[in-house]
Parts: sequence; structure tokens; C-alpha cells
Amino acid sequence: MPTIAMLSTDNLEDFFVYDELLIPHFNERGWQVETVSWHAKSEDWSRFDYVIVRSTWDYQQHADAFVDCLKEIDSSTAILLNPLPLMQWNIEKFYLNDLQGKGINTVDTLWCDAFDSDAIKDAFAHFSTDTIVVKPVLSANADDTFKLTKQHWSMREEELKQVFASRRFMIQPFLNSVVEEGEYSLFYFGGQLSHAIKKVPQRGDFRVQEEHGGSLFLVDVDETQQTIAQHALDAMPLPALYARVDLIRYNNQWAVMELELIEPSLYFNLDDASPARFVNAMVMYHEKGCQ
Repeated sequence: MPTIAMLSTDNLEDFFVYDELLIPHFNERGWQVETVSWHAKSEDWSRFDYVIVRSTWDYQQHADAFVDCLKEIDSSTAILLNPLPLMQWNIEKFYLNDLQGKGINTVDTLWCDAFDSDAIKDAFAHFSTDTIVVKPVLSANADDTFKLTKQHWSMREEELKQVFASRRFMIQPFLNSVVEEGEYSLFYFGGQLSHAIKKVPQRGDFRVQEEHGGSLFLVDVDETQQTIAQHALDAMPLPALYARVDLIRYNNQWAVMELELIEPSLYFNLDDASPARFVNAMVMYHEKGCQ
């Protein structure tokens, strides 16, 4: 009977978590599932057949310790999913450069090693815009993400200096399509499209996450969206058990906003059939490995 540890964290009271919807489907297939915090000390990871990274939603605050935990799991007899090299490639947003280098449309980005007020000033001219978004290169849940206007950004300069004093960050133009149309997420299990949703921020905000008041809707996606998402998956250095491709309309074309391979919410609550699809993908992965 295969055993799974779903890697989580200590405190999820401020988050929406839907991974428990997988457990009955795994149990029906004879699999045992246990949720384990990545902060757990002296855990014997070898007692599991698989460790699937799921709701580790504070990892960005302790990135080095998190990667050390993943390495410890990877060195055990348990199989880490997604694979460690794939997550290491994905953990910082520099992977967007790899996607762009392979001809995949992404949002134009400036990269900075540490805070520089001139870089902020120059970004408005570079993007020919009055509004930009600044966020860490290693981030999750829209933490430490700033929407800045050309007229008022200096009012937040001291805060920006503190947040990015020793952290690499990225600057992108603010896209009105985020609030006018929303952001689309396509979910793939075992390389196959499972479902897709549209995320819309609450009035007056630009963050689409539920935790920030965003609204989520199950949607159908067209062939063009599926094609660019597939190109992003094809550009990964390794196949993924699960992947989330975030798309945004940019200059009247679809662009990849993010390719999430570590701990994306997979919104099993919005598609009743999606938990079974995930479990089927996991069982197929297991059976293929046993051949």
C-alpha cells in the first residue's frame, strides 16, 4: 500500500486549503495519506513512498531552510514531487527568462539585485507607463508586492528600501487587464489539462489571490491559451506531476505571468472531478515507475 506525505506548514488558518479533497480518492485506491509540516524536526521521510509538496505557503520567508528540507527529502528513499531540480529551477522568477528565450511570450521584466531608487524611476520610462509592480524574485501569495504610481511612489521609498535592502526583485508594468479581465490559471496533472479558472481581484485591489479578496471562477479556455500553456510546459527542464500556468492578456496577446511548480493552490474545490484526475495522474506515475 503506497504512502504519501503531503508537505504543508504549521499554520494555515489564514489560507484556503483544498488538498484534503484528494484524500478520499487516494484511500479508495488503497493509498495512505498523511499531512506533514515542512518544519517538522527529525522526520523520517523514508517511511513514505512519496512526498508531494503542497501547502508550504510560508517557504518564501525561510527559503534556505525550505530548500534544505527538500534536499533532505530528496536524499531519503521517498520520491519528491515535483522533482527537486525542477523546483530549484522554478523557485526564483528568473525561469521567466528561460521561457522568453524559448520564444514564449512573457510580461516584460526588469531585474534588480538590491533596492535602487533610480531603477524604480527609470522603470516608468522604460515601460512607458505611469504604474508599475515591484515584487521579490522569490515570492509567494503576493507577499511584499507593491503597486507603484509615478506620481506617488516616493511616499513608499523607505518601505521599499527596507523590504528590498538585500533581496533581489523584479519590476513589471502594471497591466490593466488584471482588473478589467482577470488572470487565468490552467492546471495540468501528469501533463494533461485538468481544469482552468479565472481570478479577478476585489474592487480597488490588484491581487487575485483568495487571501486578498479575489474571486475565482471555473472557466473554459480556448486553443490559443492551451497552446501557450503547453509551450511553457514543454520548456520545463523536467516533467511535472502537477503544474499551474498563469496567463494574462498583454499587448493584445496571451502571456505567461507565472509557471507554478512548487506549491500552487490547485483549486480542487472548483472542479468536482479534479481531485480524481490528480489521483489518477499520481497512480499512473507510480505504476510507470514500478514497471
